[in-house]
Amino acid sequence: MPRILQTAPADPTDRFAIVVAEWNRSVTSKLLDGALETLAAADVASEAIDVAWVPGAWEIPVVAQRLAQSGQYAAILTLGAVIRGETTHDEHINRGVSLALVEIALSHDLPVLFGVLTCNSLEQAIHRAGGNVGHKGRDCATAALQMVGLLKNCPPG
Repeated sequence: MPRILQTAPADPTDRFAIVVAEWNRSVTSKLLDGALETLAAADVASEAIDVAWVPGAWEIPVVAQRLAQSGQYAAILTLGAVIRGETTHDEHINRGVSLALVEIALSHDLPVLFGVLTCNSLEQAIHRAGGNVGHKGRDCATAALQMVGLLKNCPPG
C-alpha cells in the first residue's frame, strides 16, 4: 500500500504574503477579502499576513520575487484580474505573469499561488470573486494552506 503524504495543519509561525493588483480593484479587493477570511478561519493571525498592493498584474512577479527572496514566508498568494479588451494585451500579461510566477515558485521551492483571474469580461471576473462561480480568493488561500502543510511532510529537496 502506498504511503500518502498528509497535509499538516497551519503552524503559528507560518507567515503568508499576498500580492494584489490595484487594477480592477472592485474585483481584486473582493479576492483579497476572501483570502484573508480563509486564512483567518485556519487560525492564521492577521500579524502573520503581509499584503502588498501593486499597480497591476504585470507588477505582481517582481514583488513576489522580492518576498520569496526574503525567506520570511511559507507561501505567497497572488491576486489580480486581467480582463480581455479589444486587443491581445491580456494574453501577453497573462502569459508573462504566469510564467514568471512558476519560475519564482520553483527557484525558491516555495508555494506561489496563482489567484490572477483571466476573464473575458468584467462580469466573469465578478462571478469568480464571490459571485455564482465561486470565490477564487478563497480558493487561492485554501490551496496555499494545503501546499504549506503538504511541503512540511514532503522529504527535503
